[in-house]
Amino acid sequence: MFEGFSDERITLASGLTLRVRAAGDGPSVLLLHGYPQTHACWHLVAPRLVAAGFRVVASDLRGYGGSDKPASAAPHETYSKRTMAADQVELMQRLGHPRFHLAGHDRGGRVAHRLALDHPQAVARMAVLDIAPTATMYARTERVFATGYYHWFFLIQPAPLPERLIGADPDFYLESKLAAWGRSGMEAYAPEVLEDYRQAFRDPACIAATCEDYRAAATIDLDHDAADAEARISSPLLALWGARGLVGRLYDVPAVWAEKARDVRGKALDCGHFLPEEAPEETAAALIGFFGAGAD
Repeated sequence: MFEGFSDERITLASGLTLRVRAAGDGPSVLLLHGYPQTHACWHLVAPRLVAAGFRVVASDLRGYGGSDKPASAAPHETYSKRTMAADQVELMQRLGHPRFHLAGHDRGGRVAHRLALDHPQAVARMAVLDIAPTATMYARTERVFATGYYHWFFLIQPAPLPERLIGADPDFYLESKLAAWGRSGMEAYAPEVLEDYRQAFRDPACIAATCEDYRAAATIDLDHDAADAEARISSPLLALWGARGLVGRLYDVPAVWAEKARDVRGKALDCGHFLPEEAPEETAAALIGFFGAGAD
């Protein structure tokens, strides 16, 4: 995986250390992964972006993969999307990229949304993959959504309930998510990538941190979203989603993002939730075309 990419752990001013892969020359692109994965989800997309003339940075979010997993403090601010976004802005500044393109899948898309609101000067163009805005999804909760996204309500239960239950068999829990949300079978996940996910998710600190990510989403993140209810993302936004996934079934994806951003375009890909692995060529082509239309 990631042939020709550096593999570093970079420590921020806060003392938090992030695991980071980087390669290429040209306009910079930051790739952010989702739950329950790591930056390895981009292993088929990142090289294509490098080959197209971009400088690519793929980071593990705090709490995930090879990045630090600090204990959380009330009111879940440690894993608020504001805090997680600030990590990534500082990382890119340290790497010499004060302004960059941004793509986030799943939880990474939620971090990207907050990053674009809090640090608009940093984002040239941004893409969100297979999500609708968090506040929108909670506000429109109904049976189909609650059934398909039951983990949104399970993971936010007070510790240590979800941590103990997941920790009893983390491989089973992880693989059940990958199988249920994708539409391409487990063969969509390369063996070495699947092992990377397993190794990360076997760490009790990772399980606890990822639960805190979701607890933050249901509390402090909603407070931040409410305070910014009238704010709009100023950078051009591309929304991609899986045509065979739940997000595309439940929402008019471009329309819900048009409520949050000034310049939105969207496209469905023939896959489930995990676009970078189920449809890597199509995902990369869409990102290359979109990012290539704007300057760094």
